[in-house]
Amino acid sequence: MNYAFARNQYKKANNAALSAVNDPHEMIGLTMRELSRSLNALQHEKIDSARRQNLLSKAFTAVYILQTSLDFDKGQEIAANLFKVYEYFRTQLQNDLRAPGQAELAVCHEIIEEIIDAWNNIN
Repeated sequence: MNYAFARNQYKKANNAALSAVNDPHEMIGLTMRELSRSLNALQHEKIDSARRQNLLSKAFTAVYILQTSLDFDKGQEIAANLFKVYEYFRTQLQNDLRAPGQAELAVCHEIIEEIIDAWNNIN
């Protein structure tokens, strides 16, 4: 896991809360929760264009961090499968960027919530 890289990416996205996180496990958990919040807001909030762009930017950044933080050497099949799931999220976000309301963001939100539950059970 490239912790320093992920941390720098989130700082660039103006997420001040992450700067206080020193634990890589918690950093990934925080990233997943941010993705979940963004996906939820994109499908439920009546938002203006600037807010929508901000949410999409946060979601894309979170997906990028999650993908680049995977350890394919240690995680092997799990890492490969998670990469595919995150790639699905990225594709749906791109679809929403092109045609708001047409992407399967609810499905993405359900999946990330399940991943978060599993992540929270890892010691």
